[in-house]
Amino acid sequence: PQKKSFHRSQTLGYKNGFAFSRLPTVGIGGERLYVNQLSQAELDELSNMRPTLTYGQAKQAPPSGFVPAHVAFDKKILKFDAYFQEDVPLSAEEHYRIRQVCIYYYLEDDSMSVIEPVVHNSGLLQGKLVRRHRVPKNDRGDHYHWKDLNRGMNITIYGRTYRIVDCDPFTQVFLESQGIELNPPEKMVSDPYTELRQLPVRKYVTPSDFDQLKQFLTYDKQVLRFYATWDDTNSMFGENRPYIIHYYLADDTVEVREVYKKNDGRDPFPILIKRQRLPKTFVDKKKTFPSCVLEISDQEVLEWYTAKDFAVGKSTTLLGRTFFIYDCDEFTRNFYRDKFGITDFQPVEIKKKPREEVQQVIPPYNGFGVLEDSLQNCFSLLPKPPRKDITKMLENHHKVLRYQVALESPNPEDRKRRFILSYFLSNDMISIYEPPVRNSGIIGGKYLGKTRVAKPGSTTENPTYYEPSDLTIGSTIEVFGHRFVITDADEYVLNYMESNAESFPAATLQSLRDHFRPRQVVKETGNSDIPTLGTSKQELDELIAQVQEELKLHKYLNNKDIQEAFLQCDEDGSGILEKAKFLALCDSLSVPTNAFLVNKLINLCSCGEDKINYHDFLRAFPS
Repeated sequence: PQKKSFHRSQTLGYKNGFAFSRLPTVGIGGERLYVNQLSQAELDELSNMRPTLTYGQAKQAPPSGFVPAHVAFDKKILKFDAYFQEDVPLSAEEHYRIRQVCIYYYLEDDSMSVIEPVVHNSGLLQGKLVRRHRVPKNDRGDHYHWKDLNRGMNITIYGRTYRIVDCDPFTQVFLESQGIELNPPEKMVSDPYTELRQLPVRKYVTPSDFDQLKQFLTYDKQVLRFYATWDDTNSMFGENRPYIIHYYLADDTVEVREVYKKNDGRDPFPILIKRQRLPKTFVDKKKTFPSCVLEISDQEVLEWYTAKDFAVGKSTTLLGRTFFIYDCDEFTRNFYRDKFGITDFQPVEIKKKPREEVQQVIPPYNGFGVLEDSLQNCFSLLPKPPRKDITKMLENHHKVLRYQVALESPNPEDRKRRFILSYFLSNDMISIYEPPVRNSGIIGGKYLGKTRVAKPGSTTENPTYYEPSDLTIGSTIEVFGHRFVITDADEYVLNYMESNAESFPAATLQSLRDHFRPRQVVKETGNSDIPTLGTSKQELDELIAQVQEELKLHKYLNNKDIQEAFLQCDEDGSGILEKAKFLALCDSLSVPTNAFLVNKLINLCSCGEDKINYHDFLRAFPS
């Protein structure tokens, strides 16, 4: 009860920066400890120091030298024999193949490599399959160690499973020295397709009943020659071609040579079938036997072609082609007469089959290009442009007949459109141009390029094109589905047709004359009326100048609108309007017709009683 301190003494401390432990000197409550308390480690050390206390400190042996792993295991490699199975999906003869490899483990740095021995003419990329490095074992970052390798086990390297079947003696001794129990070795698995392709040992058997050397010495340089034909006219582009068949008596070989003629257009390749023994009858074989890619031997052939199989007047099938023999040479006749007793060598006359004339069918016109130019593609592989009439082109160079046409359409906006149709006399081509009109909403310009336009109902066999005689005033022409009505023509058209009246119908010429007669009457009356009224061109110009000065007071007049209104009102473009229509148009444009000078100008521009030439009147309204 008198004790006040119940803690334990501190036994841990630091000296010169190092931690150390010491024995306690006082116990619980602060009582001093007189018993020497030693630790178990110190007691063990004192118990083992009896010889040292008796004989003194023993001399310690020097430590052994340190040898690094790359020196201790330098050039020490563990070798394992293994194989892996590879699928072959695109082959009918093999479904998988066995590939034998060697796995090397390098003890100096725990690296591995996989090498496949190179097999000559295997067609595979062989050699080093896995380069030397530390091979990962799993996804946790571990690598393969020599302790993981043993015989009779599977090892997976980068998704490919290898089967280890055996190892070399050094590997076996090393693993046994490390305490690893090795599995018994397995037999290396071979590739079934490689074993299938190994040919048996060839045996040479010389027949005793036939001596080839005697045949060679007896019939050397003796050749039977037959003249034959191969009829291939039943196939496309086939023909009946002559050949020469040579039969060599020295070794029973056959050769077929082609017969070429001068300038026959064929390549100089004279041999159709090279000199070889030709099979006549094959041994029954399976349909899957690849006879087209393998050399034919005596095992596949039951009978070969001999001299007995060739005769004049008979057909012989050589490698799938049937040759008809129609004649032979003199040496061949003597050989068959002496050897086989055949005396009938009457040559067969070859009659050529008449060629069937194939009627040329011209396809329908597709609408692209000119008909005559497109038609040349049906007559020649390298088409030539159609011939042109050079005389006509030179005589009618730069001669163009121009007409004004209107579009015939159910659309009201298209009826007001006016076009210029140009007919080129040099090549009978037509082009159509639309003059641009402001604020019409239609973009003018080229409507149809230069081309020949066929009449409706014409065919590709007998096309008919538009001619100048078809272009009359009021006639309708159809241009690629669009109908145009001729409303006016150039005066040059009338002058050209009158100068060449014998080339055009009278109806065409009369329609143009009827169209231009009112204009000629206006010109004649205008030329005759001016002198009688006592006015000259100078007086007319002075009157127009006075009218312009008077109209300057009327600032509300728009001269440009006035000119466009008169031109649009003149539908036929003759320059002449009826007087009532003229006065109504002036009133709609607010032109002061009641003024004295304006009224005088209207009287001077009158052509008769109810006609007015508005061209001179518009000179008073300059734009």
